[in-house]
Amino acid sequence: MVWRRFATNLWRGPVTETAVPAPERTVAALAERLDAAAQTCLGRSLALRHLDAGSCNGCELELNALTNIVYDLERFGIRFVASPRHADVLLVTGPLSRNLHEAISRTWMATPDPKWVVAVGDCAVDFGVFKGSYAIGESPVPFDLTIRGCPPTPAQLLEGLLALLTANERTSQRALS
Repeated sequence: MVWRRFATNLWRGPVTETAVPAPERTVAALAERLDAAAQTCLGRSLALRHLDAGSCNGCELELNALTNIVYDLERFGIRFVASPRHADVLLVTGPLSRNLHEAISRTWMATPDPKWVVAVGDCAVDFGVFKGSYAIGESPVPFDLTIRGCPPTPAQLLEGLLALLTANERTSQRALS
């Protein structure tokens, strides 16, 4: 019985839809501009730290897609780091549950300056479907950028990070003049 089902599934093929390929030139141009802005703003490549605040893992899948063969941020020097002490940007996903408030504030305090905090997804921005729940509280850290979507696409994430760096690049240039 199992072998018959297995053979039938092999014969039919996958029932999922084929993924829409990301335009390679667009992704490459966007990532190159992001790396150039990081070099100008920080003098080095960008280090990202993901902070899960009680999410459903939809946004995490899209963050992981940034490291796959299509987007491959490592080729542009942009990388995810394991420690907040090495990070420039904290990417917060999830509805900010009360149980994680202390962890979020400690992570923010451990991140060296200049640091930015980005709310990724509708849950982190305005609590999404969890709004009004007793387990959800206000953010203990200020957000520098919000990226909407449930979940946001990897291209939206790249565009948001680029907007964050170019905005901070302009403010740092104004401070120097």
